[in-house]
Amino acid sequence: MNKIILYSALLLIGLIFSQLFPQIISGYESVQPYLMVITMSALAYIMINVGREFEIDKNNLKQYGWDYVVAMTTATFPWIAVVLYFIFVLLPPELWFTGDAWKETLVIGRFAAPTSAGVLFAMLAAAGLGATWMFAKARILAIFDDLDTVLLMVPLTILVVGWRPALGLTLLLMLAILVIGYKYLHKWNIPSSAPAIVAYSVFIAVICELFYLQTNIHFEVLLPAFVLGCVMKSQHETADDQKVSTIVASAFMVLVGLSLPQIFGAPEVIDSSSVSMSMPAMTMKEILFHVFMISIICNLGKMFPVFCYRKEATLKERLALSIGMWPRGEVGAGVLMISIGYGFGGPLVTISMLSLALNLILTGFFIMMVRSLIIGKEEGVSYEKA
Repeated sequence: MNKIILYSALLLIGLIFSQLFPQIISGYESVQPYLMVITMSALAYIMINVGREFEIDKNNLKQYGWDYVVAMTTATFPWIAVVLYFIFVLLPPELWFTGDAWKETLVIGRFAAPTSAGVLFAMLAAAGLGATWMFAKARILAIFDDLDTVLLMVPLTILVVGWRPALGLTLLLMLAILVIGYKYLHKWNIPSSAPAIVAYSVFIAVICELFYLQTNIHFEVLLPAFVLGCVMKSQHETADDQKVSTIVASAFMVLVGLSLPQIFGAPEVIDSSSVSMSMPAMTMKEILFHVFMISIICNLGKMFPVFCYRKEATLKERLALSIGMWPRGEVGAGVLMISIGYGFGGPLVTISMLSLALNLILTGFFIMMVRSLIIGKEEGVSYEKA
């Protein structure tokens, strides 16, 4: 419980400083790319360790097809719900059926899709839930959830900027990485000490950043880092390794908070053709109301796992799994930064940023909800399967 409180406090500290630093530090924008590399390095470290513990039953691959379908719903349902809210609640009726309006909201609304795998796994481990069915299933769903988000950003990018050869290369690289992970699962006997994993993590983050600088296409570290962990032979984690993992997770929480774009007073790329930039200004009361509604819609869209896995888990375990998919962070913030880069802005982006910030602040509370649902079962309380 102490770790949950610590991680929640670190997330909040990072979030506060993400809004203060641009105002008080001259040239802070020039530092942000380096902070992003450090953030992605920490995420890669977490995901490598998640991959090291990942097991797959190659004799029963059908179950993972269903897991991907469930994960796709947790990424797609909140996204579609937010887009519909943007279109039919926030935009005027004359824009409801215009192509530009749908194009922009489809990109901006994607911030609601990805579960923050790094935040989720670190928080669940801190809550002492690493050995539960919920953690094992969340590990699969969260990774598939983020993978679905990354894959769907490819056609969305084509929709906004048109086809680029680098997009095809991105898809081929993802496929190749997945094939390698499956074929060589836990077969590579390479160093797996904490310093070695730190080195791998930095290397992956730098390569992904260089790929972006050369192609202007984001290649997230999540997939290559996770697969690297998958192909490593499982080795015992020492006490020193565990200390390093705790330090990295703590730093990651601060960095996730820092990754949130500046909400108010941020410089925006003005595009006269942008629907979102042409919307009238809203009062703070209106903005906060929509932030509240969007946040509810986002999390309700993640609840489909409640209706799945009835033969495997109790209702409370399935509810805990769904709530466990609520945390969002670095990937969602990345989507918003991409949106700003396309020239989208105005109330839609502001509401999305504030919703993401609210979700970050509540992450610790979400994990405590999960823990209360799971611990009751682990302590011997019997629940009927629904």
